[in-house]
Amino acid sequence: MDFGVGVTLFLVFCTTCLIYLVTWIRNSKKKGMPPGPTSLPLIGNLLQLNLEELPEQFTQLAKTYGTVFTVHLGTTPAVVLFGYDTIKEALIDNADVFSYRAKFPALELVFKNNGVLLSNGEKWKQLRRFCISTLRNFGMGKKSIEERIQEEAHFLGEEFKKQNGSPFDPSNLLSLAVGNIICSVVFGQRFEYEDQKFLKLLKMMTEILEILNSQMGQLLNTFPKLFYRIPGSHQQMFRMFSKLHDFIMEKVKEHQETLDENNLRDFIDCYLIKMEQEKDNPNTEFNHENLFATISNLFFGGTETTTMTLRHGLRIFLKYPDISRKIQEEIDLVVGLSRSPSVEDRIKMPYTDAVFHEIQRFADIAPLNLPHTVNRTTTFRGHSIPQGTMVFPMLSSALKDPKYFRNPEKFDPGHFLDDNGCFKKSEAFIPFSAGKRICPGEGLAKMEIFLIISSILQKFNLKCNMDPSNIDISPQPGSNGAICRPYQLTFMSR
Repeated sequence: MDFGVGVTLFLVFCTTCLIYLVTWIRNSKKKGMPPGPTSLPLIGNLLQLNLEELPEQFTQLAKTYGTVFTVHLGTTPAVVLFGYDTIKEALIDNADVFSYRAKFPALELVFKNNGVLLSNGEKWKQLRRFCISTLRNFGMGKKSIEERIQEEAHFLGEEFKKQNGSPFDPSNLLSLAVGNIICSVVFGQRFEYEDQKFLKLLKMMTEILEILNSQMGQLLNTFPKLFYRIPGSHQQMFRMFSKLHDFIMEKVKEHQETLDENNLRDFIDCYLIKMEQEKDNPNTEFNHENLFATISNLFFGGTETTTMTLRHGLRIFLKYPDISRKIQEEIDLVVGLSRSPSVEDRIKMPYTDAVFHEIQRFADIAPLNLPHTVNRTTTFRGHSIPQGTMVFPMLSSALKDPKYFRNPEKFDPGHFLDDNGCFKKSEAFIPFSAGKRICPGEGLAKMEIFLIISSILQKFNLKCNMDPSNIDISPQPGSNGAICRPYQLTFMSR
């Protein structure tokens, strides 16, 4: 190698190291920031953290550093908020400061800050307002959302009957049912469970989430510029996102060709009408980029999360068969066998409602929450948090807060029942987050969980070959507490 070239490369290396060192010193010594474990240059606390078990790691750190502490993910400092009171103080009492979405580099590489999930400011306000009003106020064509869920629950039950009492893993069918509900809302159509395009769509979404939850996904988030360029399983994620984009935009094109403003069929029709209304507005946020990102947000937020909750719920019923029998008694009393359960039935079924809330609390499928950031430097509980700092309001710490749930580590429907057996709310029940960034699909998800599980228990008894005492209902190890362990069960017609 030429001596001059060698010297140049050495100087570039030294300069890069110096830049990283200065960045680390600046981030690690910001005056007044919350305490936390000592970090190292470049890698921060990565050697001290198991990136596949971050919720448990943060829980342990809270015992040492309190309810507000700092960890360094590479060169990026992140403040963790632990416990419901702490989270409430930030997301609700100081919503204007803590309601901005932090950068999520792995997804920004795909969506580029578009969509309702990752955006901030006026873009986020417009897209969120549109999503909530569309999902809440518009019946999506000839069928209401409730009717679509009831219809899909029926098809799901028919698929269970086809198993002829043989044990099987219900995960795939649950995913197909929930995915079809989102497809019905977004695309105005449901797919047959054997439809190959539909199967590939759901498979892609599952694999994308598995990669994001993996160690490689965490590293991509921490060092996006580096890992974007090197080989690994995360590269498959980008290829799948490209196929997802093609699928969605093909559906958008079909809608544009058949759009009838007097007969709006679904979410895409509503969005296209909004685009037309704002075509002369140079500052409009209603464009194709935001449409793709928002539809993707609805799919990921509304398919995998609800499916995982349902998977946890059925496994819990295998562990506690007395609970499912008690729900069936309530269903028989209030609904009977001649019609499908409806949303209106829920208020008359306090025990069932309590169990479904407890399933969501215990499943804890988004333990860390999506990261927030502060939009200005703020003092919080005696600590200074600089503008732009990443913040994790740890939902798991609220859902398992012993101040609000007497048996936080145990599955106990009594957390949502008063002494008279009536349903009672808990302010610490925030599986969909809290404040301005609460999930816009909360109402849809709650409706799906109630109607689908009620329909299943109305029609079937759940059996498995394992002794209930040996069933482990804790999450799959190495999944950041987000994934249900695999299992099989038998659906026996009642």
